[in-house]
Amino acid sequence: MSTPLTAAAKTPTTPATGSGKGTPRLRTRGKKHSPGRPKRSVLLTVLTGLMLLYTVVPLIWLVISATKTQEGLADSSGLWFADDFALFSNISDTFTYNDGIFTRWLLNTLLYVVLGAGGATFLAILGGYALAKFDFPGKRGVFAVVIGAVAVPGTALAVPTFLMFSKMGLTDTAWAVVLPSLVSPFGLYLMWVFATEAIPAELLEAARVDGASEARTFFQVALPLLAPGIVTVLLFTTVATWNNYFLPLIMLKDPDWYPLTLGLSAWNSQAETIGGDVIFNLVITGSLLTIVPLIAAFLMLQKYWQSGLAAGSVKE
Repeated sequence: MSTPLTAAAKTPTTPATGSGKGTPRLRTRGKKHSPGRPKRSVLLTVLTGLMLLYTVVPLIWLVISATKTQEGLADSSGLWFADDFALFSNISDTFTYNDGIFTRWLLNTLLYVVLGAGGATFLAILGGYALAKFDFPGKRGVFAVVIGAVAVPGTALAVPTFLMFSKMGLTDTAWAVVLPSLVSPFGLYLMWVFATEAIPAELLEAARVDGASEARTFFQVALPLLAPGIVTVLLFTTVATWNNYFLPLIMLKDPDWYPLTLGLSAWNSQAETIGGDVIFNLVITGSLLTIVPLIAAFLMLQKYWQSGLAAGSVKE
């Protein structure tokens, strides 16, 4: 049982009758804020609004500009529609221009995402689970290397990777983009966090006592518990591979192997060459089509993604 506060016990009571003199009541000024309802901050609201504008305004410009012809881009305001609504004709021209090479770039990007991002996620799952639930010689050293690799930007490794792949004869092939994409130190670190928090050691021990092999324990016991973390890592690696520009830029020369990012950049550069086609309307429309799959993936996997980000943030 809790004991009453000493200060409350010594407080004199005001008599019910008499001259009305007694201990004056303390009046608190201002509004009361319950612990469950944090105080609103005007500065935080303004900063959030500015960040929202910074994110949404370019997207609005992209959607509006995709509805304009090449002439409409020059004759109309950037944040308002032109007289001619040319969205569907722009989409058709984007897929048919230059013998439909945009479709080839789209398929290349999907190939790099499936093999690169999918493979990186699978390797991150295996590595994170092993670091979290197994003891082996050199474990601390391996973990230190992973943490250190997170701090190394990918652009710093692009040139050494190019020189190595050039000697191996892998440049200007799909493997030049897929193989470097398989390495995701940040994804491995995230899976280590998820495996540490989401999989109780007692559950794995119970499965082993019941005679389950390590492979069966991993696929039937651990893997379902890691689903939110897997989706989170998959989204991160997918976005990184889908938006990858610098690595394909130095690895690929054949336009038939370009991803969408590099292909649209090549279209945009045509305006700077003598006799090149000025197709800014197709570049803008292609950019809009490029982000649609990512938006759809985030919306479909939002539930798993949010729960995955929250995993490990609260210690029970």
